[in-house]
Amino acid sequence: MILARVEGSLVATKKNPNMTGNKFLVVRPLVIDTAKAKEFKPGASTLVVVDSLGAGEGEIVLVVQGSSARLAATDKNSPVDAVVIGIVDTVDLGKQILYHAQ
Repeated sequence: MILARVEGSLVATKKNPNMTGNKFLVVRPLVIDTAKAKEFKPGASTLVVVDSLGAGEGEIVLVVQGSSARLAATDKNSPVDAVVIGIVDTVDLGKQILYHAQ
């Protein structure tokens, strides 16, 4: 699983018919570089993910990729590579809260 911050949304009016009705988000993976990290560091690239949970901009989400993403998708035959499977409430690392949802 990947922790990522939602940076925005994406609209594609022309797409594979199996993807009709899906909401797409642009997310940036987050990095915790040491066991004593006090904050996340943004990853260098972004991903486009399918969101069935209603995540919003600025939220931290759990993302799965590959065959796990296909299993998490509404339609198992969708050409899906990354799916939001959770909206994060709190991240606690070494008894220090790195993130708490507003």
